[in-house]
Amino acid sequence: MTTANLSVTTTRAKRPLPELLAQADLGKHAFLLIAVVLTYAPFWIMFTVSFKDQAQFYHSVWELDFPMHFENYESASAVVGRYIANSVFVTVATIIGTIVFSSLAAFAFARYRFPAKRLLFWMIISLLMVPSILTMVPAFVLVRQMGLMNSHWGLILPGIAGHQVFAIFLLRGYMASLPEELFEAARIDGASIFHCYFHIALPLSRPILSVVVITTLLGSWNDFVWPLLIINSDSLRTVPIGLAFFQTQFSTNHGPLMAGYVLSSLPLLLVFVLTSREFIRGLTAGAVKF
Repeated sequence: MTTANLSVTTTRAKRPLPELLAQADLGKHAFLLIAVVLTYAPFWIMFTVSFKDQAQFYHSVWELDFPMHFENYESASAVVGRYIANSVFVTVATIIGTIVFSSLAAFAFARYRFPAKRLLFWMIISLLMVPSILTMVPAFVLVRQMGLMNSHWGLILPGIAGHQVFAIFLLRGYMASLPEELFEAARIDGASIFHCYFHIALPLSRPILSVVVITTLLGSWNDFVWPLLIINSDSLRTVPIGLAFFQTQFSTNHGPLMAGYVLSSLPLLLVFVLTSREFIRGLTAGAVKF
């Protein structure tokens, strides 16, 4: 090896560590920037197209053109508004039912002893291993026999049952980690079981409850297959299946179509903005307290 090559090798080997780390960070930041651009590009296109007519759409989809056609949102809201209202009703009812029943079951499993407690808990948790598609046919038969076809209750009741298992799993682990001294002091003061549940367990379980609420919300709001089987009336359709029919109605008019997608995304976007911090707190709390 020549003296020149040795000099170059020595220079590279003696490059300061902060410089190498800075170059590595620059590469990571560039990769993350590209990933962010690719992630948000479809949302930007959806937003810009929602203000265009067909001529503007065929001209360009990336930038906003003038005049902006706000009437696209008026046309879309006339159709999508009822789908959003249906999804809000079904989702809120499913969340309330899931929270009530799963928190009661989790509190019993976490704080009290009764015969076959461990066996019952593992029987419930074993349902996590059963794919939901396998239960669709018996659930459909049961809903039809109960006379809940083409009704929101045909979505709400199976939704509550379907989200119970994971919610019980999360809440039981968190409630079991709560200090026993709090409940013992409450019982000495004459507190009943439900008093301990309402005034101690639920308030202290707020972080993990937020995780249950958000996961239930996403599962119920985005469900497509089950509402497609149950709901036949257009006035009862939720957002996912409503948008599928809405797309055929505006398949040749992309402005109102994208405006409908924007309106349908706003509720979940609002929930994310308001609850993201609490959701992260709940995930962290659950991770260290199981």
